[in-house]
Amino acid sequence: MATRRVPLLKLIAKVSDQRTTTAGLAARNLIQHSYHSFSTAAQINPPAAAVVNKKATADSASSAEHAVKRPKRVSDVTIQELLKAKHTARWVEPVIPHNATVRDAIVTCISQNISGMMVVDRSDTMKRQQKCVGLLTSRDLLRIMAASIKDGMSAEEILNQSVIRHMTPINQVIYGRPDETIGMCRAIMAKLGIKCLPILVAGRVEGIITAKDMSEFYYDPKDLGGKKHYLTDVSERVGLSENTSMAEPPIFVRQHLASKHDPLFINVGTAEYPHPFKSHDGVGANRRDFGPDDLATDPSLSEDAHFVTTVELLDESGTNMQKLLYMGVADGVGSWREYGVDPRDFSRMLMGECQNILREASSECSATGGTSCSMISPAELLARSYERTKEANVIGSSTACVGVFDSVHHQLHFSNIGDSGIIVLRHIDSDVASALQRNRTTPRTERKSDLRIAFVSQQQLKSFNHPYQMGWTGEEVVDKNSSFKQASDSCTSSVHILRGDVIIMATDGLFDNVDIDDIASVALKWEMDNKFIDNGGIDSRRRRWESGDSMTDISAQCIPKLAEMLCQKARENSLDNTVDSPFALLAKENDIMWSGGMPDDCTVVAMHVVGKSANLNGV
Repeated sequence: MATRRVPLLKLIAKVSDQRTTTAGLAARNLIQHSYHSFSTAAQINPPAAAVVNKKATADSASSAEHAVKRPKRVSDVTIQELLKAKHTARWVEPVIPHNATVRDAIVTCISQNISGMMVVDRSDTMKRQQKCVGLLTSRDLLRIMAASIKDGMSAEEILNQSVIRHMTPINQVIYGRPDETIGMCRAIMAKLGIKCLPILVAGRVEGIITAKDMSEFYYDPKDLGGKKHYLTDVSERVGLSENTSMAEPPIFVRQHLASKHDPLFINVGTAEYPHPFKSHDGVGANRRDFGPDDLATDPSLSEDAHFVTTVELLDESGTNMQKLLYMGVADGVGSWREYGVDPRDFSRMLMGECQNILREASSECSATGGTSCSMISPAELLARSYERTKEANVIGSSTACVGVFDSVHHQLHFSNIGDSGIIVLRHIDSDVASALQRNRTTPRTERKSDLRIAFVSQQQLKSFNHPYQMGWTGEEVVDKNSSFKQASDSCTSSVHILRGDVIIMATDGLFDNVDIDDIASVALKWEMDNKFIDNGGIDSRRRRWESGDSMTDISAQCIPKLAEMLCQKARENSLDNTVDSPFALLAKENDIMWSGGMPDDCTVVAMHVVGKSANLNGV
């Protein structure tokens, strides 16, 4: 992770180009003042024609105002208005004590008809305040019950669990503001997949809004009840006949369902490039500082680290042994050099211990006959690796992203802290793609393929260019505003994977320099160069799969080339000062002057999902 500097000449050039300079503001104010003076003079000494037609003009202006005026759209209504309407209609305090049980939470949700509640600490009776410590939703309660049933807990044990163990901690709660609009908050909730949004005002939660609140705000109470409402909205669509049955899935879905129970396999390739201006003596800020030598290529100079390993552990049922592919990347924080610490040590130890823990678990599984070695989740793996790194007193910090592929259930599970991440690329036919997935910018006749971005993992940033990290300073950090996070704070999720998907896990050296759409273009070129698809289409691939040919061996041989292509593309872009990189564009959005690329270490783990293991020839 490189230290960022802003060249002085670029800064001067950019500042002089801003429209909000002092001179620009002064000129704008002068123009506005001149226009105002002219307008005032015209009103004091109006022309004769203007006096004659004054009444007619006023009448026509009034008519025009009424004609143009439109009712405010719901998406433009502020959250403050929504909350006021909600609380006026029915006031419910959406809170539950931190020492409450799951049983209490279920009763509260049902009795008060709420979907979410703030978990509060009422132990400080002197201040008479309800200190918020987390958020609990009805969805959380369902997850608690599902996980507990899977773990074999009794009904009483499930209901007696403390809510504080399962709530979203207060430092991870996404919130809204009263001056934001319904449209803005609805978009945030859809993007992040959340159903409840606390509204924060001056450090206090004024209420919680849901998708239902936003929908109901649109309707007048008379639209939700009465005879007319029933006849219009209910009577013609209530009740299903006894002969009702489920429809067959569409053809394109059936093709995937046919192989639903067949395991999938992943071929993996990795590439790692160091910062282009890095040497054993340090890192140059630019080519002039680096000197006349060729750009750095020695991977040992990189502060990134990664691992890829396959192990055999018990599956989720705890009865069958299953091969699991684990992978991970970490980006050491370069600013540790200023304190005499090698930034490579922490990231390498963190990833190395992940691999050691998995190998030890697999060996134990083989020794005990698979009686005490269940699948290790990415978050748990990160937590255990971090504890070992801390016990070894390795000073430093890094971002981290660890994943595991479940070949039986076709699931990629991952945990991410910081600005490394995962993207999934998939061919999605425009005829069956959703409205959001369709390519609406390029005419269909000009499109080269239907390769889409199916998934992008969430990054975690304290601020721009300041990602959250896992780290150790030699002692515990108690500052709640620290950049250091635990594995339990990671963004943890799962993605359903399909045959033919291309998965990219990488550090920020890739994502800061190569736009995601350009990553897809590189992946498409790789697919076409190796004949996985023809002319950007998937019809030939479908026919090949139906005949039993999945080109697995070719995939295994050439997937490292894709990782290499992406690293090379990231380096080229990082050295190009004529085109703004994703890093530069985001910097300017945050009022930071930066142009061109962002030279940095870059590590890519490229994965290709296939239907057969690579050790089987011809398929």
